[in-house]
Amino acid sequence: MQDAIVIIPTYNEVENIEAIIKAVFNLKKEFHILVVDDNSPDGTAKKVQRLQKHYQDKLFLSVRKEKSGLGTAYIHGFYWALEKKYNYIFEMDADFSHNPKDLEKLYKACHVDGADIAIGSRYVKGVNVVNWPLGRIILSYGASFYVRFITGMRIKDATAGFVCYKRQVLETLDLEDIKFVGYAFQIEMKFKAYLKRFKIVEIPVIFVDRIKGESKLSSSIISEAIFGVIAMKIKSIFKKK
Repeated sequence: MQDAIVIIPTYNEVENIEAIIKAVFNLKKEFHILVVDDNSPDGTAKKVQRLQKHYQDKLFLSVRKEKSGLGTAYIHGFYWALEKKYNYIFEMDADFSHNPKDLEKLYKACHVDGADIAIGSRYVKGVNVVNWPLGRIILSYGASFYVRFITGMRIKDATAGFVCYKRQVLETLDLEDIKFVGYAFQIEMKFKAYLKRFKIVEIPVIFVDRIKGESKLSSSIISEAIFGVIAMKIKSIFKKK
C-alpha cells in the first residue's frame, strides 16, 4: 500500500490539471493523487477521467455536485484518504503555485524527521513569492502576522495551503467541527493542531503565482479570515474554562 496521497481540489483547472498530475507522478518518491472536483463546467473532471486510464490505481477522482469551498473539498478528501489508510496526506493547489518537487521535502520532514505537520512556507525565510503584486504580498504577509498576534502561534505562514499531515493528526482533530472554507480554513486546521500540541514545522518553499486559470481569492474569503480568527481564538478560550 502506498503511504502518501496528494489531495488537489479543483474548480475550472482544465488548463493545469494534466500537467500537475504528470509532474507529481514524475517524482522519484511515489505519491498517489486524489482530485476533488466541484463539478467544474470547463471539463476538469473529464480530463482527469481520461488520465486515469494511464495511471490506474494511483490517480483517483471525486466529483462533488457544486462549488462548495476549498475547506469542504479538503475535508472531503481527508475522510477519503483516512478510509483508504494513507499515512501522509497532503494539500496542494492545481495551478503550480506549489512546486510538486517540494512534496518530497514535506514528506521527509514528517516521515524521517518526525514532524506531525509540515508546512510549505513562503515566509519562514524572508518573503519567497514570485509574480505577486506588492499589494497581495502585503495582504498575505500581514495576514500571517495578524494570525500570530491573535492566536499566539509561532507559524510564519498560517494561511499556507501546501501541507503534509500525518494521519494521526487528522484522526485526532474533529474534522466535523472545522467551519471555515477559505484562508481561514488553513488557519483553523493549524490552530486546532497547535492546541493539540502536535509538532508543526515550516519548510521554506518558493511560491509562484498561477500562470493559467483564474485566482479563487475573493473579498468574502478575506473577511472570513480576518473575523474568523478572532472568533476562533475566543472559542478556544471558553473551551478551556
